[in-house]
Amino acid sequence: MPLFSGPRADIIPPLSSISFLGDVPRRALRAAGREAHWYSVPAGWPLFKSGEEASSIFFVLNGSFGAFRSMPDGRDEFLGHIRAGEPVGEMALFRGGIDLDGDSIPDNARHTSSVYALRDSEVLQLSRAGFDRLIKAEPELLSTMVRLMLERLRDSTEPARRSDPKVYALVSTSPSIDIQQRAGSLMASLDRLGVRARFVMAEEGQDKPSEFFDSLEKAHDIVVLVCTLGDPGWSRLAMRQADRIWLVARADARPSDPLFPPDTSPAQALKLVDVLLIRRPGYREASRPEDWLDASGGTRLFHWNEMSGHHCDRLARVMAGRSVGLVLSGGGARAYAHIGVVRALRDHGLPIDFAGGSSMGAVIAACVAMGWDDDEIDRRIRKAFVETNPLNDWNLPVVAMLRGKRVDKRLKTHFGETDISRLDLPFFAVSTNLSSGSFRVHSRGLLRQALRASLSLPGILPPVVEGQDVLVDGAVLNNFPADVMREFQRGYIIGSDVTRVHQGLNPEDFINPPGFLGWVARHGFSSPPPIAGLLMRSGTLNVNPKAGRELVDVLVLPETQQVELRDWKAYDTCVEAGYTAAQAALSGRQLTKRSA
Repeated sequence: MPLFSGPRADIIPPLSSISFLGDVPRRALRAAGREAHWYSVPAGWPLFKSGEEASSIFFVLNGSFGAFRSMPDGRDEFLGHIRAGEPVGEMALFRGGIDLDGDSIPDNARHTSSVYALRDSEVLQLSRAGFDRLIKAEPELLSTMVRLMLERLRDSTEPARRSDPKVYALVSTSPSIDIQQRAGSLMASLDRLGVRARFVMAEEGQDKPSEFFDSLEKAHDIVVLVCTLGDPGWSRLAMRQADRIWLVARADARPSDPLFPPDTSPAQALKLVDVLLIRRPGYREASRPEDWLDASGGTRLFHWNEMSGHHCDRLARVMAGRSVGLVLSGGGARAYAHIGVVRALRDHGLPIDFAGGSSMGAVIAACVAMGWDDDEIDRRIRKAFVETNPLNDWNLPVVAMLRGKRVDKRLKTHFGETDISRLDLPFFAVSTNLSSGSFRVHSRGLLRQALRASLSLPGILPPVVEGQDVLVDGAVLNNFPADVMREFQRGYIIGSDVTRVHQGLNPEDFINPPGFLGWVARHGFSSPPPIAGLLMRSGTLNVNPKAGRELVDVLVLPETQQVELRDWKAYDTCVEAGYTAAQAALSGRQLTKRSA
Protein backbone atom coordinates (compact mmCIF):
# COMPACT_ATOMS: atom_id res chain seq x y z
CA MET A 1 0.00 0.00 0.00
CA PRO A 2 1.91 3.11 -1.23
CA LEU A 3 1.31 5.47 1.68
CA PHE A 4 3.40 7.75 3.86
CA SER A 5 3.01 7.08 7.59
CA GLY A 6 3.85 9.14 10.62
CA PRO A 7 3.61 8.91 14.40
CA ARG A 8 0.61 10.03 16.43
CA ALA A 9 1.42 10.87 20.04
CA ASP A 10 -2.26 10.84 20.99
CA ILE A 11 -4.73 9.00 18.76
CA ILE A 12 -7.82 10.22 20.66
CA PRO A 13 -8.21 13.70 19.07
CA PRO A 14 -8.33 12.43 15.46
CA LEU A 15 -10.56 9.48 16.36
CA SER A 16 -12.97 11.65 18.33
CA SER A 17 -13.19 14.04 15.36
CA ILE A 18 -15.08 11.31 13.47
CA SER A 19 -18.72 12.25 14.00
CA PHE A 20 -20.19 8.82 14.70
CA LEU A 21 -17.38 7.98 17.15
CA GLY A 22 -18.31 10.93 19.34
CA ASP A 23 -20.12 8.79 21.94
CA VAL A 24 -17.34 6.21 22.33
CA PRO A 25 -15.67 6.49 25.79
CA ARG A 26 -12.15 7.91 25.79
CA ARG A 27 -10.80 4.74 27.38
CA ALA A 28 -12.15 2.69 24.46
CA LEU A 29 -10.70 5.20 21.99
CA ARG A 30 -7.33 4.90 23.70
CA ALA A 31 -7.48 1.09 23.56
CA ALA A 32 -8.50 1.14 19.91
CA GLY A 33 -5.77 3.65 19.21
CA ARG A 34 -3.14 1.02 19.96
CA GLU A 35 -4.32 -0.67 16.74
CA ALA A 36 -4.39 2.56 14.70
CA HIS A 37 -1.94 4.12 12.26
CA TRP A 38 -1.94 7.51 10.60
CA TYR A 39 -1.19 7.79 6.86
CA SER A 40 -0.76 10.61 4.39
CA VAL A 41 -2.00 9.61 0.92
CA PRO A 42 -0.71 11.74 -1.99
CA ALA A 43 -3.26 12.79 -4.59
CA GLY A 44 -3.73 10.12 -7.24
CA TRP A 45 -2.39 7.24 -5.15
CA PRO A 46 -4.54 4.21 -4.29
CA LEU A 47 -5.66 3.59 -0.74
CA PHE A 48 -6.45 0.05 -1.83
CA LYS A 49 -7.41 -1.76 -5.03
CA SER A 50 -10.16 -4.17 -5.91
CA GLY A 51 -9.26 -7.75 -4.99
CA GLU A 52 -6.83 -6.84 -2.24
CA GLU A 53 -7.28 -8.43 1.17
CA ALA A 54 -9.04 -6.24 3.73
CA SER A 55 -8.20 -6.42 7.41
CA SER A 56 -8.73 -2.77 8.42
CA ILE A 57 -11.15 0.09 8.27
CA PHE A 58 -9.99 3.61 7.36
CA PHE A 59 -11.33 6.97 8.50
CA VAL A 60 -10.76 10.04 6.33
CA LEU A 61 -9.35 12.90 8.41
CA ASN A 62 -9.05 15.40 5.55
CA GLY A 63 -9.00 15.41 1.78
CA SER A 64 -11.20 13.36 -0.53
CA PHE A 65 -11.21 9.88 -2.09
CA GLY A 66 -13.02 8.36 -5.06
CA ALA A 67 -14.40 4.81 -5.27
CA PHE A 68 -14.36 2.91 -8.58
CA ARG A 69 -15.49 -0.54 -9.67
CA SER A 70 -14.71 -2.50 -12.83
CA MET A 71 -17.68 -3.21 -15.09
CA PRO A 72 -18.18 -6.42 -17.14
CA ASP A 73 -17.58 -4.50 -20.39
CA GLY A 74 -14.18 -3.29 -19.17
CA ARG A 75 -15.20 0.23 -18.15
CA ASP A 76 -14.34 1.66 -14.74
CA GLU A 77 -17.48 3.06 -13.13
CA PHE A 78 -17.07 5.95 -10.71
CA LEU A 79 -19.16 5.19 -7.63
CA GLY A 80 -18.76 8.40 -5.69
CA HIS A 81 -16.72 10.55 -3.36
CA ILE A 82 -15.65 9.69 0.19
CA ARG A 83 -15.04 12.81 2.23
CA ALA A 84 -13.53 13.88 5.54
CA GLY A 85 -15.20 12.20 8.51
CA GLU A 86 -16.35 9.13 6.55
CA PRO A 87 -15.12 5.54 6.86
CA VAL A 88 -13.58 3.61 3.96
CA GLY A 89 -13.35 -0.14 3.51
CA GLU A 90 -16.13 -1.01 5.95
CA MET A 91 -17.91 -3.28 3.46
CA ALA A 92 -14.99 -5.70 3.19
CA LEU A 93 -14.34 -5.49 6.94
CA PHE A 94 -17.88 -6.63 7.72
CA ARG A 95 -17.67 -9.40 5.13
CA GLY A 96 -14.65 -10.68 7.06
CA GLY A 97 -16.68 -10.57 10.26
CA ILE A 98 -16.73 -8.54 13.46
CA ASP A 99 -15.47 -10.35 16.57
CA LEU A 100 -18.14 -9.55 19.17
CA ASP A 101 -17.71 -12.65 21.32
CA GLY A 102 -13.95 -13.05 21.40
CA ASP A 103 -13.76 -15.80 18.77
CA SER A 104 -11.06 -15.64 16.12
CA ILE A 105 -12.34 -14.73 12.66
CA PRO A 106 -10.41 -15.58 9.48
CA ASP A 107 -9.00 -12.54 7.73
CA ASN A 108 -10.17 -13.42 4.23
CA ALA A 109 -12.30 -10.44 3.12
CA ARG A 110 -11.36 -8.67 -0.09
CA HIS A 111 -12.21 -5.24 -1.44
CA THR A 112 -14.68 -5.23 -4.34
CA SER A 113 -13.82 -1.70 -5.48
CA SER A 114 -10.71 0.46 -5.77
CA VAL A 115 -10.30 3.70 -3.81
CA TYR A 116 -7.96 6.52 -4.92
CA ALA A 117 -7.07 9.82 -3.27
CA LEU A 118 -8.55 12.64 -5.32
CA ARG A 119 -6.40 15.16 -3.46
CA ASP A 120 -3.67 15.06 -0.83
CA SER A 121 -5.42 13.34 2.07
CA GLU A 122 -4.92 11.93 5.55
CA VAL A 123 -6.49 8.75 6.95
CA LEU A 124 -6.44 6.72 10.13
CA GLN A 125 -6.17 2.97 9.63
CA LEU A 126 -7.85 0.93 12.36
CA SER A 127 -7.42 -2.85 12.49
CA ARG A 128 -10.33 -5.21 12.87
CA ALA A 129 -9.29 -5.83 16.47
CA GLY A 130 -9.30 -2.08 17.20
CA PHE A 131 -12.71 -1.64 15.63
CA ASP A 132 -14.04 -4.60 17.63
CA ARG A 133 -13.02 -2.77 20.80
CA LEU A 134 -14.94 0.32 19.74
CA ILE A 135 -18.10 -1.69 19.05
CA LYS A 136 -17.91 -3.50 22.37
CA ALA A 137 -17.54 -0.17 24.17
CA GLU A 138 -20.38 1.46 22.23
CA PRO A 139 -22.79 -1.17 20.74
CA GLU A 140 -24.89 1.55 19.09
CA LEU A 141 -21.90 2.14 16.83
CA LEU A 142 -22.67 -1.15 15.07
CA SER A 143 -26.17 0.08 14.16
CA THR A 144 -24.74 3.37 12.94
CA MET A 145 -22.24 1.56 10.73
CA VAL A 146 -24.89 -0.79 9.33
CA ARG A 147 -27.08 2.21 8.42
CA LEU A 148 -24.12 3.82 6.66
CA MET A 149 -23.42 0.63 4.73
CA LEU A 150 -27.05 0.38 3.62
CA GLU A 151 -26.93 3.99 2.45
CA ARG A 152 -23.79 3.30 0.44
CA LEU A 153 -25.34 0.22 -1.12
CA ARG A 154 -28.28 2.39 -2.13
CA ASP A 155 -25.85 4.97 -3.52
CA SER A 156 -24.85 2.51 -6.23
CA THR A 157 -28.40 2.56 -7.62
CA GLU A 158 -29.85 5.89 -6.52
CA PRO A 159 -28.67 9.48 -6.69
CA ALA A 160 -27.11 10.66 -3.43
CA ARG A 161 -25.29 13.78 -2.28
CA ARG A 162 -22.35 11.66 -1.16
CA SER A 163 -21.69 10.69 -4.79
CA ASP A 164 -21.79 14.23 -6.12
CA PRO A 165 -18.63 16.23 -6.82
CA LYS A 166 -18.46 19.38 -4.70
CA VAL A 167 -15.17 20.99 -5.71
CA TYR A 168 -14.77 21.94 -9.39
CA ALA A 169 -11.82 23.40 -11.24
CA LEU A 170 -13.11 25.75 -13.94
CA VAL A 171 -10.08 25.85 -16.22
CA SER A 172 -9.69 28.21 -19.17
CA THR A 173 -7.53 27.01 -22.06
CA SER A 174 -6.95 30.47 -23.54
CA PRO A 175 -6.31 34.00 -22.22
CA SER A 176 -8.88 35.20 -24.77
CA ILE A 177 -11.61 33.52 -22.70
CA ASP A 178 -12.97 35.83 -20.03
CA ILE A 179 -13.08 33.10 -17.41
CA GLN A 180 -14.15 35.45 -14.64
CA GLN A 181 -17.14 36.57 -16.70
CA ARG A 182 -18.03 32.92 -17.34
CA ALA A 183 -17.69 32.17 -13.65
CA GLY A 184 -20.00 35.09 -12.87
CA SER A 185 -22.66 33.71 -15.22
CA LEU A 186 -22.44 30.30 -13.56
CA MET A 187 -22.63 31.93 -10.13
CA ALA A 188 -25.84 33.72 -11.11
CA SER A 189 -27.40 30.48 -12.41
CA LEU A 190 -26.42 28.60 -9.25
CA ASP A 191 -27.82 31.38 -7.12
CA ARG A 192 -31.19 31.07 -8.89
CA LEU A 193 -31.17 27.39 -7.92
CA GLY A 194 -30.63 28.33 -4.27
CA VAL A 195 -27.22 26.67 -4.19
CA ARG A 196 -24.58 27.93 -1.75
CA ALA A 197 -21.63 28.31 -4.10
CA ARG A 198 -18.20 29.83 -3.54
CA PHE A 199 -15.96 30.83 -6.46
CA VAL A 200 -12.24 31.12 -5.65
CA MET A 201 -9.81 33.08 -7.85
CA ALA A 202 -6.02 32.79 -7.96
CA GLU A 203 -5.33 35.73 -5.66
CA GLU A 204 -7.32 34.06 -2.87
CA GLY A 205 -6.54 30.39 -3.32
CA GLN A 206 -2.93 30.10 -4.42
CA ASP A 207 -0.43 28.82 -1.84
CA LYS A 208 -3.25 27.78 0.50
CA PRO A 209 -2.95 24.45 2.38
CA SER A 210 -5.42 21.62 1.89
CA GLU A 211 -7.21 22.55 5.13
CA PHE A 212 -8.31 25.81 3.47
CA PHE A 213 -10.13 23.93 0.73
CA ASP A 214 -11.59 21.42 3.20
CA SER A 215 -13.13 24.30 5.19
CA LEU A 216 -14.64 25.81 2.02
CA GLU A 217 -16.11 22.44 1.08
CA LYS A 218 -17.74 22.00 4.49
CA ALA A 219 -19.28 25.49 4.40
CA HIS A 220 -20.72 25.43 0.85
CA ASP A 221 -22.69 23.19 -1.47
CA ILE A 222 -20.35 23.87 -4.38
CA VAL A 223 -16.79 25.27 -4.52
CA VAL A 224 -15.42 26.41 -7.89
CA LEU A 225 -11.70 27.08 -8.29
CA VAL A 226 -11.35 29.42 -11.27
CA CYS A 227 -8.06 29.28 -13.16
CA THR A 228 -6.35 29.34 -16.54
CA LEU A 229 -3.72 27.00 -17.95
CA GLY A 230 -1.56 30.08 -18.48
CA ASP A 231 -1.12 30.30 -14.70
CA PRO A 232 0.60 26.94 -14.06
CA GLY A 233 1.04 27.34 -10.32
CA TRP A 234 -2.59 28.10 -9.45
CA SER A 235 -4.05 25.83 -12.14
CA ARG A 236 -2.04 22.85 -10.88
CA LEU A 237 -3.16 23.48 -7.31
CA ALA A 238 -6.79 24.01 -8.37
CA MET A 239 -6.90 20.84 -10.43
CA ARG A 240 -5.24 18.80 -7.67
CA GLN A 241 -7.91 19.99 -5.23
CA ALA A 242 -10.84 19.39 -7.59
CA ASP A 243 -13.30 16.50 -7.56
CA ARG A 244 -13.96 17.25 -11.22
CA ILE A 245 -12.33 19.40 -13.90
CA TRP A 246 -14.39 21.55 -16.25
CA LEU A 247 -12.22 22.60 -19.17
CA VAL A 248 -13.48 25.75 -20.91
CA ALA A 249 -12.36 25.86 -24.56
CA ARG A 250 -13.19 27.73 -27.76
CA ALA A 251 -14.77 25.93 -30.69
CA ASP A 252 -12.78 28.16 -33.07
CA ALA A 253 -9.44 27.04 -31.59
CA ARG A 254 -7.35 23.88 -31.61
CA PRO A 255 -6.24 22.05 -28.47
CA SER A 256 -2.53 22.20 -27.77
CA ASP A 257 -0.48 19.02 -27.59
CA PRO A 258 -0.08 18.22 -24.77
CA LEU A 259 -3.03 20.09 -23.35
CA PHE A 260 -2.26 19.47 -19.68
CA PRO A 261 1.12 19.36 -17.99
CA PRO A 262 2.05 15.77 -17.03
CA ASP A 263 0.61 14.42 -13.77
CA THR A 264 -1.56 17.48 -13.29
CA SER A 265 -4.14 15.93 -10.99
CA PRO A 266 -5.94 12.72 -9.98
CA ALA A 267 -9.17 14.00 -11.56
CA GLN A 268 -7.36 14.16 -14.89
CA ALA A 269 -5.75 10.74 -14.47
CA LEU A 270 -9.10 9.19 -13.50
CA LYS A 271 -10.85 10.92 -16.45
CA LEU A 272 -13.13 13.03 -14.26
CA VAL A 273 -12.99 15.76 -16.89
CA ASP A 274 -15.70 17.53 -18.89
CA VAL A 275 -15.26 19.92 -21.81
CA LEU A 276 -17.27 23.15 -22.01
CA LEU A 277 -16.99 24.28 -25.64
CA ILE A 278 -17.75 27.95 -26.22
CA ARG A 279 -19.60 28.79 -29.42
CA ARG A 280 -19.74 32.40 -30.56
CA PRO A 281 -22.02 33.86 -33.27
CA GLY A 282 -20.45 33.44 -36.69
CA TYR A 283 -17.52 31.38 -35.39
CA ARG A 284 -15.57 29.12 -37.73
CA GLU A 285 -14.85 25.71 -36.27
CA ALA A 286 -11.09 25.08 -36.10
CA SER A 287 -11.26 21.51 -34.81
CA ARG A 288 -13.75 18.77 -34.11
CA PRO A 289 -15.35 18.73 -30.66
CA GLU A 290 -13.97 15.21 -30.28
CA ASP A 291 -10.44 16.63 -30.60
CA TRP A 292 -10.96 18.46 -27.30
CA LEU A 293 -12.26 15.27 -25.69
CA ASP A 294 -9.24 13.34 -26.93
CA ALA A 295 -6.76 16.00 -25.82
CA SER A 296 -8.26 16.36 -22.33
CA GLY A 297 -9.29 12.75 -21.71
CA GLY A 298 -12.79 14.13 -21.14
CA THR A 299 -15.86 11.97 -20.77
CA ARG A 300 -18.61 14.51 -21.50
CA LEU A 301 -18.89 17.56 -23.72
CA PHE A 302 -21.23 20.52 -23.20
CA HIS A 303 -21.80 23.33 -25.66
CA TRP A 304 -21.86 26.82 -24.16
CA ASN A 305 -23.40 29.28 -26.57
CA GLU A 306 -22.78 32.73 -25.11
CA MET A 307 -26.03 33.95 -26.67
CA SER A 308 -28.05 31.16 -25.02
CA GLY A 309 -28.86 31.55 -21.34
CA HIS A 310 -30.30 28.05 -21.08
CA HIS A 311 -26.85 26.53 -21.74
CA CYS A 312 -25.47 28.24 -18.63
CA ASP A 313 -28.50 27.18 -16.60
CA ARG A 314 -27.95 23.59 -17.76
CA LEU A 315 -24.34 23.71 -16.61
CA ALA A 316 -25.46 25.01 -13.23
CA ARG A 317 -27.94 22.14 -12.86
CA VAL A 318 -25.23 19.63 -13.75
CA MET A 319 -22.83 21.21 -11.27
CA ALA A 320 -25.46 21.19 -8.51
CA GLY A 321 -26.57 17.60 -9.17
CA ARG A 322 -30.01 18.79 -10.34
CA SER A 323 -29.78 17.99 -14.03
CA VAL A 324 -32.51 15.94 -15.68
CA GLY A 325 -31.69 12.89 -17.77
CA LEU A 326 -34.32 11.37 -20.06
CA VAL A 327 -33.92 7.66 -20.85
CA LEU A 328 -36.19 5.94 -23.40
CA SER A 329 -36.67 2.22 -23.93
CA GLY A 330 -36.85 0.31 -27.15
CA GLY A 331 -40.12 -1.18 -28.28
CA GLY A 332 -40.60 -0.85 -32.03
CA ALA A 333 -43.64 1.21 -32.99
CA ARG A 334 -44.71 1.50 -29.35
CA ALA A 335 -41.73 3.84 -28.83
CA TYR A 336 -43.81 6.54 -30.55
CA ALA A 337 -45.22 7.01 -27.03
CA HIS A 338 -41.92 8.66 -26.02
CA ILE A 339 -42.83 11.62 -28.24
CA GLY A 340 -45.90 12.22 -26.06
CA VAL A 341 -43.70 11.96 -22.95
CA VAL A 342 -41.36 14.64 -24.30
CA ARG A 343 -44.32 16.92 -25.02
CA ALA A 344 -45.62 16.49 -21.48
CA LEU A 345 -42.22 17.31 -19.97
CA ARG A 346 -42.03 20.47 -22.02
CA ASP A 347 -45.59 21.43 -21.12
CA HIS A 348 -44.58 21.12 -17.44
CA GLY A 349 -41.60 23.40 -18.08
CA LEU A 350 -39.10 20.69 -17.12
CA PRO A 351 -35.64 20.82 -18.68
CA ILE A 352 -34.02 17.89 -20.45
CA ASP A 353 -30.25 18.04 -19.93
CA PHE A 354 -29.22 14.55 -21.05
CA ALA A 355 -30.95 12.13 -23.43
CA GLY A 356 -30.32 8.50 -24.24
CA GLY A 357 -32.02 5.27 -25.08
CA SER A 358 -32.03 1.95 -26.82
CA SER A 359 -33.31 0.94 -30.26
CA MET A 360 -36.29 3.08 -31.32
CA GLY A 361 -36.06 4.91 -27.99
CA ALA A 362 -32.57 6.04 -29.02
CA VAL A 363 -34.04 7.55 -32.19
CA ILE A 364 -36.55 9.65 -30.21
CA ALA A 365 -33.82 10.65 -27.74
CA ALA A 366 -31.65 11.74 -30.68
CA CYS A 367 -34.47 14.00 -31.90
CA VAL A 368 -34.46 15.70 -28.49
CA ALA A 369 -30.66 15.98 -28.47
CA MET A 370 -30.77 17.60 -31.90
CA GLY A 371 -32.71 20.45 -30.30
CA TRP A 372 -35.87 19.89 -32.37
CA ASP A 373 -39.15 21.27 -31.04
CA ASP A 374 -42.35 19.21 -30.84
CA ASP A 375 -43.50 20.08 -34.35
CA GLU A 376 -40.14 19.21 -35.86
CA ILE A 377 -40.02 15.85 -34.08
CA ASP A 378 -43.59 15.11 -35.20
CA ARG A 379 -42.85 16.01 -38.83
CA ARG A 380 -39.66 14.00 -39.10
CA ILE A 381 -40.89 10.83 -37.35
CA ARG A 382 -44.06 10.83 -39.44
CA LYS A 383 -41.99 11.25 -42.60
CA ALA A 384 -39.43 8.60 -41.66
CA PHE A 385 -41.62 5.87 -40.14
CA VAL A 386 -45.36 6.53 -40.47
CA GLU A 387 -46.09 7.72 -44.00
CA THR A 388 -44.10 4.86 -45.53
CA ASN A 389 -42.64 1.91 -43.67
CA PRO A 390 -38.83 1.80 -43.85
CA LEU A 391 -38.87 -1.81 -42.68
CA ASN A 392 -40.31 -3.45 -45.77
CA ASP A 393 -37.41 -3.96 -48.18
CA TRP A 394 -37.74 -7.70 -47.70
CA ASN A 395 -35.37 -10.21 -49.29
CA LEU A 396 -34.65 -13.90 -49.02
CA PRO A 397 -32.64 -13.95 -45.78
CA VAL A 398 -28.97 -14.79 -45.57
CA VAL A 399 -28.09 -12.35 -42.77
CA ALA A 400 -31.44 -10.67 -42.15
CA MET A 401 -35.02 -10.44 -43.41
CA LEU A 402 -34.46 -6.86 -44.59
CA ARG A 403 -31.74 -5.32 -46.73
CA GLY A 404 -31.77 -2.27 -44.43
CA LYS A 405 -31.11 0.21 -47.24
CA ARG A 406 -34.29 2.17 -46.57
CA VAL A 407 -33.46 2.53 -42.89
CA ASP A 408 -29.96 3.73 -43.81
CA LYS A 409 -31.34 6.27 -46.25
CA ARG A 410 -33.87 7.73 -43.82
CA LEU A 411 -31.42 8.00 -40.98
CA LYS A 412 -29.09 9.89 -43.32
CA THR A 413 -31.93 12.13 -44.54
CA HIS A 414 -32.91 13.25 -41.06
CA PHE A 415 -29.64 13.10 -39.11
CA GLY A 416 -27.19 13.68 -41.95
CA GLU A 417 -23.50 13.72 -40.97
CA THR A 418 -24.15 15.00 -37.45
CA ASP A 419 -21.61 13.86 -34.92
CA ILE A 420 -22.81 13.01 -31.40
CA SER A 421 -20.33 15.50 -29.94
CA ARG A 422 -22.05 18.32 -31.89
CA LEU A 423 -25.52 17.65 -30.50
CA ASP A 424 -27.19 20.36 -28.43
CA LEU A 425 -27.07 18.21 -25.30
CA PRO A 426 -25.15 15.09 -24.21
CA PHE A 427 -26.59 11.91 -25.76
CA PHE A 428 -25.98 8.18 -25.86
CA ALA A 429 -27.41 5.18 -27.68
CA VAL A 430 -27.00 1.56 -26.65
CA SER A 431 -26.29 -1.40 -28.94
CA THR A 432 -25.38 -5.02 -28.25
CA ASN A 433 -21.91 -6.28 -29.15
CA LEU A 434 -22.33 -9.90 -30.18
CA SER A 435 -18.55 -10.33 -30.43
CA SER A 436 -17.93 -9.53 -26.76
CA GLY A 437 -21.33 -10.45 -25.34
CA SER A 438 -21.77 -7.01 -23.75
CA PHE A 439 -23.64 -3.84 -24.58
CA ARG A 440 -21.94 -0.86 -26.25
CA VAL A 441 -22.58 2.75 -25.22
CA HIS A 442 -22.35 5.14 -28.18
CA SER A 443 -21.59 8.64 -26.87
CA ARG A 444 -19.19 9.66 -29.64
CA GLY A 445 -18.99 9.22 -33.39
CA LEU A 446 -21.48 9.54 -36.23
CA LEU A 447 -25.02 9.78 -34.87
CA ARG A 448 -26.79 7.88 -37.64
CA GLN A 449 -24.26 5.05 -37.37
CA ALA A 450 -24.95 4.74 -33.64
CA LEU A 451 -28.71 4.74 -34.26
CA ARG A 452 -28.38 2.16 -37.02
CA ALA A 453 -26.51 -0.16 -34.64
CA SER A 454 -29.05 0.38 -31.87
CA LEU A 455 -31.92 -0.43 -34.27
CA SER A 456 -30.43 -3.60 -35.78
CA LEU A 457 -32.75 -6.24 -34.39
CA PRO A 458 -31.12 -9.65 -35.07
CA GLY A 459 -32.66 -11.40 -38.03
CA ILE A 460 -34.65 -8.32 -39.09
CA LEU A 461 -31.93 -5.78 -39.97
CA PRO A 462 -28.33 -6.61 -40.89
CA PRO A 463 -25.90 -5.91 -38.05
CA VAL A 464 -23.42 -3.04 -38.04
CA VAL A 465 -19.80 -4.16 -38.21
CA GLU A 466 -17.09 -1.97 -36.66
CA GLY A 467 -13.69 -3.62 -36.86
CA GLN A 468 -14.10 -7.01 -35.19
CA ASP A 469 -17.32 -6.00 -33.43
CA VAL A 470 -20.73 -7.12 -34.67
CA LEU A 471 -23.34 -4.72 -33.27
CA VAL A 472 -27.08 -5.36 -33.06
CA ASP A 473 -30.12 -3.91 -31.31
CA GLY A 474 -29.48 -2.56 -27.82
CA ALA A 475 -32.75 -4.12 -26.65
CA VAL A 476 -31.13 -7.55 -26.72
CA LEU A 477 -29.11 -6.82 -23.54
CA ASN A 478 -30.22 -3.42 -22.26
CA ASN A 479 -33.60 -2.29 -23.48
CA PHE A 480 -34.06 0.37 -20.77
CA PRO A 481 -30.55 1.77 -20.12
CA ALA A 482 -31.29 3.69 -16.94
CA ASP A 483 -28.02 2.33 -15.53
CA VAL A 484 -26.09 4.06 -18.31
CA MET A 485 -27.92 7.33 -17.61
CA ARG A 486 -27.16 6.99 -13.89
CA GLU A 487 -23.46 6.70 -14.73
CA PHE A 488 -23.72 9.52 -17.29
CA GLN A 489 -25.07 12.12 -14.86
CA ARG A 490 -25.78 12.53 -11.14
CA GLY A 491 -29.06 14.41 -11.27
CA TYR A 492 -32.63 13.21 -11.65
CA ILE A 493 -33.71 10.59 -14.18
CA ILE A 494 -37.04 10.46 -15.96
CA GLY A 495 -37.61 7.17 -17.75
CA SER A 496 -40.22 6.12 -20.26
CA ASP A 497 -40.53 2.36 -20.70
CA VAL A 498 -42.86 0.74 -23.21
CA THR A 499 -41.64 -2.78 -22.42
CA ARG A 500 -44.70 -4.72 -21.39
CA VAL A 501 -45.52 -8.40 -21.24
CA HIS A 502 -48.07 -8.90 -23.99
CA GLN A 503 -49.25 -11.57 -26.39
CA GLY A 504 -48.07 -9.74 -29.52
CA LEU A 505 -48.28 -12.84 -31.75
CA ASN A 506 -51.13 -14.62 -33.52
CA PRO A 507 -50.76 -18.38 -32.92
CA GLU A 508 -52.68 -19.15 -36.12
CA ASP A 509 -49.85 -17.62 -38.17
CA PHE A 510 -47.59 -20.48 -37.11
CA ILE A 511 -49.95 -23.41 -37.84
CA ASN A 512 -49.16 -25.00 -41.22
CA PRO A 513 -47.63 -21.76 -42.58
CA PRO A 514 -47.15 -21.42 -46.38
CA GLY A 515 -43.72 -21.07 -47.93
CA PHE A 516 -42.23 -17.68 -48.69
CA LEU A 517 -43.56 -17.52 -52.24
CA GLY A 518 -46.97 -18.71 -51.07
CA TRP A 519 -47.08 -15.94 -48.47
CA VAL A 520 -46.14 -13.33 -51.08
CA ALA A 521 -48.76 -14.62 -53.48
CA ARG A 522 -51.41 -14.33 -50.76
CA HIS A 523 -50.36 -11.10 -49.02
CA GLY A 524 -47.95 -9.30 -51.35
CA PHE A 525 -44.50 -7.89 -50.55
CA SER A 526 -45.81 -5.01 -48.41
CA SER A 527 -47.10 -7.29 -45.65
CA PRO A 528 -44.38 -8.72 -43.39
CA PRO A 529 -44.39 -12.52 -42.99
CA PRO A 530 -44.96 -14.00 -39.52
CA ILE A 531 -41.23 -14.56 -39.02
CA ALA A 532 -40.83 -10.78 -38.73
CA GLY A 533 -43.06 -10.64 -35.67
CA LEU A 534 -41.45 -13.78 -34.28
CA LEU A 535 -37.94 -12.30 -34.55
CA MET A 536 -38.99 -8.92 -33.15
CA ARG A 537 -40.72 -10.53 -30.20
CA SER A 538 -37.80 -12.89 -29.53
CA GLY A 539 -35.21 -10.14 -29.84
CA THR A 540 -36.95 -7.86 -27.35
CA LEU A 541 -38.09 -10.49 -24.83
CA ASN A 542 -36.18 -9.22 -21.81
CA VAL A 543 -35.58 -11.77 -19.07
CA ASN A 544 -36.64 -9.11 -16.58
CA PRO A 545 -38.97 -6.58 -18.22
CA LYS A 546 -38.69 -4.33 -15.16
CA ALA A 547 -34.88 -4.10 -15.24
CA GLY A 548 -33.62 -0.57 -14.65
CA ARG A 549 -36.89 0.89 -13.41
CA GLU A 550 -35.64 1.13 -9.84
CA LEU A 551 -32.95 3.57 -10.98
CA VAL A 552 -35.26 6.33 -12.15
CA ASP A 553 -36.86 9.13 -10.13
CA VAL A 554 -39.96 9.43 -12.33
CA LEU A 555 -41.14 6.35 -14.24
CA VAL A 556 -43.57 6.69 -17.13
CA LEU A 557 -45.33 3.53 -18.33
CA PRO A 558 -47.46 4.30 -21.41
CA GLU A 559 -50.37 1.95 -22.04
CA THR A 560 -49.29 0.57 -25.42
CA GLN A 561 -49.64 -3.18 -25.01
CA GLN A 562 -52.43 -3.23 -27.59
CA VAL A 563 -49.97 -1.98 -30.23
CA GLU A 564 -47.79 -4.51 -32.04
CA LEU A 565 -44.07 -3.83 -32.24
CA ARG A 566 -44.29 -3.45 -36.04
CA ASP A 567 -47.55 -1.48 -36.23
CA TRP A 568 -45.93 1.66 -37.67
CA LYS A 569 -49.31 3.27 -38.39
CA ALA A 570 -50.29 3.44 -34.71
CA TYR A 571 -48.52 6.77 -34.28
CA ASP A 572 -51.28 8.97 -32.86
CA THR A 573 -52.52 6.29 -30.46
CA CYS A 574 -49.04 5.79 -29.01
CA VAL A 575 -48.20 9.49 -28.76
CA GLU A 576 -51.42 10.16 -26.86
CA ALA A 577 -50.74 7.20 -24.55
CA GLY A 578 -47.30 8.59 -23.77
CA TYR A 579 -48.61 12.09 -23.08
CA THR A 580 -51.36 10.81 -20.78
CA ALA A 581 -49.01 8.51 -18.84
CA ALA A 582 -46.41 11.27 -18.42
CA GLN A 583 -49.00 13.74 -17.13
CA ALA A 584 -50.10 11.20 -14.55
CA ALA A 585 -46.52 10.35 -13.51
CA LEU A 586 -45.55 14.02 -13.15
CA SER A 587 -48.62 15.02 -11.19
CA GLY A 588 -47.58 16.13 -7.72
CA ARG A 589 -43.91 15.24 -8.24
CA GLN A 590 -42.01 18.21 -6.80
CA LEU A 591 -38.56 16.58 -6.69
CA THR A 592 -37.87 16.97 -10.38
CA LYS A 593 -39.70 20.28 -10.72
CA ARG A 594 -37.25 21.89 -8.31
CA SER A 595 -34.53 21.29 -10.89
CA ALA A 596 -36.20 23.43 -13.52
